Amino acid sequence: MKGYESIPDLCEMVATCDVNGEIAKQAADKFGITKTYTDYREMLADPEIDAVSVATPNKYHKEPTIDALKAGKHVICEKPLGMNAEECREMCRAAKDSGKILQVGLQSRFSGPIRFMKEYVDAGNMGQIYYARAQALRRRGVPAWGVFIEKDKQGGGPLIDIGVHILDMTLFLMGYPKPVSASGKTWDTLGKTPDLFNYWGQYNRDKFTVEDFAVGLIKFEDGSVVCLESSFMGNLEGDPFQSQLFGTKAGAIVKPYGGDDAVRIYTEQNQQLFDMKPANIPNVDSAHTAEIQAFVNAIINEQPSPVPGENGLILNAIFDALYKSSETGREELVDVTF
Repeated sequence: MKGYESIPDLCEMVATCDVNGEIAKQAADKFGITKTYTDYREMLADPEIDAVSVATPNKYHKEPTIDALKAGKHVICEKPLGMNAEECREMCRAAKDSGKILQVGLQSRFSGPIRFMKEYVDAGNMGQIYYARAQALRRRGVPAWGVFIEKDKQGGGPLIDIGVHILDMTLFLMGYPKPVSASGKTWDTLGKTPDLFNYWGQYNRDKFTVEDFAVGLIKFEDGSVVCLESSFMGNLEGDPFQSQLFGTKAGAIVKPYGGDDAVRIYTEQNQQLFDMKPANIPNVDSAHTAEIQAFVNAIINEQPSPVPGENGLILNAIFDALYKSSETGREELVDVTF
């Protein structure tokens, strides 16, 4: 909502909707909005509305998104796009049929370091990126609010919650190659252990039905490989949230919110090795605000989705394969068709 508020000359927030009417009213009052709803279907019937944000728990992404697209509204849907790839397929088909924008809420790629790195990669400075290590790791960071620990409402744990951000960022920098297979393993031991410390407060261990740690190896059609690590709880140093890229011309470590060490580049010139730190990373106050600005500008200028639904489908299809691989012990195919 702060993103929409930042561009009052381009858009106006006209309604909020929540099954809890008091929550809808609180949000509306905070931003001076007059209309509130408890049934999103009634809201979608309002001809004044051109676009909607779907910011529900994962289980409730698909239906409102598809209904909004069918009602002729553009949609930005929070990540992950769906609970699984099959839901994403339905959403992508609905977007294609409607001709409206479907954007996935993956704000990390709008941060300053990623904007810099994308331009650097696209200019050919990295050569071919053939391998990457993507890490979204928390030492003791289980969300103690919402439904993040309930698989039937969330679809998964850290892999689908924060791993989705670092994997999207990594694939975005690599040009979003087509995945073909994945193998992985998940664990839930620490998350279910009752006497472990958690930075974000106590949570009901009996309701913890997701993984607390996941690792996966993903193979792509162009021969590249990504190793993905994600955790809510792990015995490690710090909370690394970064991607390490290995290219034929250069390598890099990229942290979308890393401050002074957000980007480091490792290359060679004239048989001399260089560790480089860029001095002109764009300043982005809020990646969340930036993604909303990109959404609105794409609508107004009739441009493609800044984060296409197809990207969300690829991510969920990879997660499906990783979760399945953890159960079967085998490498599994990744299906991104829709």
